[in-house]
Amino acid sequence: MTGIAFRRRSKIRWVSAIADFILAGMVLGPLAAPILAALRLPMFPLIADIIYFMGHYVCPQPDMGVTLAPPYIMAVCMRCYGTVTGLLITRLLYGITSGKGFYWLTQYGWGGAVLTSFLMMAYPVELAAEVLNWWSFNNYLVFPFGLITGLAWGLFTMPILHGKKLKRSLIF
Repeated sequence: MTGIAFRRRSKIRWVSAIADFILAGMVLGPLAAPILAALRLPMFPLIADIIYFMGHYVCPQPDMGVTLAPPYIMAVCMRCYGTVTGLLITRLLYGITSGKGFYWLTQYGWGGAVLTSFLMMAYPVELAAEVLNWWSFNNYLVFPFGLITGLAWGLFTMPILHGKKLKRSLIF
């Protein structure tokens, strides 16, 4: 009778679990950095410095982050956080729908990849417009461009990362 409860193996889908772990860090890290830096408890400023270090290498304008705990700002700008928010929304949507719906772009193969690429250009186009002085940085303006990019990215990649089986023939 011993061992009957353990005959069924745990079915952890590691790609999905690792992707969710990374997404959680991307969602919580930029918000946690200013709070950890402001607390001044042992080790918290060091953790905040690590988060800020990562933010400086993934965000083109980390100094434009929103002030959450004065004088400390988020580790990334709102354009980047919009992208992360789009990824989070699509992950939650995938959890609800299990990849069933017309909006999951992976199911359209190369056409879905092209549409994803086109929509993901919202981020660099907005950044280029700002660099060319067509408009100045505004958190309310840059967030939707990042959100569009994150939604496009998520609508294409969530079925790949969290699907039941990785189907290589979907894209190629």
